[in-house]
Amino acid sequence: MTSFSYNSDLIGGGLMVRESRVVADLLLSGADEEQWYQAVIVDNRLQKNRPATAKRAGQAIRKRLEKLEPPFWQALRDGDDQLATQVSFCAAMARNLLLVEFLESVVADAFLTQAEALQAYQWDEFLTERVHRDEAIAGWAESSKRKMGQVVYRMLAEVSILASSRSRKLQPLMLRPEVKSLLETYQHERLQTCCRRLQ
Repeated sequence: MTSFSYNSDLIGGGLMVRESRVVADLLLSGADEEQWYQAVIVDNRLQKNRPATAKRAGQAIRKRLEKLEPPFWQALRDGDDQLATQVSFCAAMARNLLLVEFLESVVADAFLTQAEALQAYQWDEFLTERVHRDEAIAGWAESSKRKMGQVVYRMLAEVSILASSRSRKLQPLMLRPEVKSLLETYQHERLQTCCRRLQ
């Protein structure tokens, strides 16, 4: 029996919406590895200052988007900024169980109890509580845990669940009908339920 492990890329960055549009376009065009290399490294379509950074961001986004079906990629590539941001958020959730569980427990509970804002320490408390599921968390560097928390709060600010990552003031998620429809059509039930509890 394999032990449970959170396979998370939260340290890799926020929603990266602009870059995600580029990756969605590459996925929709069925780009092969050579074309990926050309677009990401040679042409620097993700607009990163170093090839290694571009490669890392491209891989992180690709792994997120591949958890969703092609119509999500199309909505991301062709939609307005709000729609693209919400699809990027769904992709981040689909890839990161840790993020989903934080939303389901801490953030949904904050809405339920009508808390005005999230607190920085709530991420630390959440990780401490999750050690019982994945003991490896206990060995994570404090700097890594802190960075993950910063990324999570930035994502929530980008998708407007927080007024800003600094104030961490809560506001309900206004999920677009297009996103609701996609989640329903492709039976992403856990993500659907999670988003509903943030409204």
